[in-house]
Amino acid sequence: MPRAARHDGAAPCTPDTVFELGSVTKTFTALLLATMAARGELVLTDPIERRLPRHWRPPAVPAGGPPVTLLHLATHTSGLPRLPPGLLGTALPAFFSNPYAAYGDQRLRAGLARTTVRHRPGSRFAYSNFGVGLLGRLLAETGGATYAELLADRVGRPLGLRSTTCGPDTPDRAVDHRRGHPLPPWRIPGLPGAGAVRSSGADLLRYLQGHLDPGDGALGSALRDVQRPRLRLPRSADRLGLVWNHRRVAGRDLLFHSGATRGFTAFVGLCPQTGTAVGALANCGPSLDGRFVQQAYEILKTLTR
Repeated sequence: MPRAARHDGAAPCTPDTVFELGSVTKTFTALLLATMAARGELVLTDPIERRLPRHWRPPAVPAGGPPVTLLHLATHTSGLPRLPPGLLGTALPAFFSNPYAAYGDQRLRAGLARTTVRHRPGSRFAYSNFGVGLLGRLLAETGGATYAELLADRVGRPLGLRSTTCGPDTPDRAVDHRRGHPLPPWRIPGLPGAGAVRSSGADLLRYLQGHLDPGDGALGSALRDVQRPRLRLPRSADRLGLVWNHRRVAGRDLLFHSGATRGFTAFVGLCPQTGTAVGALANCGPSLDGRFVQQAYEILKTLTR
């Protein structure tokens, strides 16, 4: 049973209190991608220009290089920068509250047209909010719905996620804090696939249980597929699946991802061999030393021994 206490000293949170997940959203985007692939709606190796909205220009690729694919976006090997061009101008004044709020769909389109891929797609790992955010937009275009609608239809309802949403004004939401001060709800309209998802402790456990016991059908196939290692991370023994980090510890596989907004911190992790999962949520922003995430990871590691 998930437990939580409010940062502001008010009534304790319940298992259904909703927290912002930040980059844990990327695991949902990866699952949506894999589900749509399993349903035959797309292929992981599709070039992104095949999935772009009409009249959108793809990023420029070095001469002779292969096109950027959906798989490149989901494994941070696209060569796209960490942040899209044009974001920082409006992000900096709101850096400690809502840096993505003014970056919408039209600015994403303009930023993509100005982008030059930094290295040959598929050749190098470089974490990119831009890349996974763009992936979410391409999935929405392919599915003919918004990212939020598509996620609810393909992932949320089948897994029984009752509180999981992309809406910033959800009922029963925890109030986020930075250095003890409340913050407005996080908004990321142009890149929801990178960080817009909100969820509760109860829903996160359902979500992780789905990965531990995938079941049949397209969603079951996708839940297994996102966990499959795709590449080895540079200067590390760790590997990467579709977004998920993989680490081999004492003969067991630990899969994990963390996330943060300005006022929330989140961690999800699981071990398929032991059937263990940990979801951790805090309604305060991340510390410089990453203590909350590291403690959550250590709990996961301890529980799998």
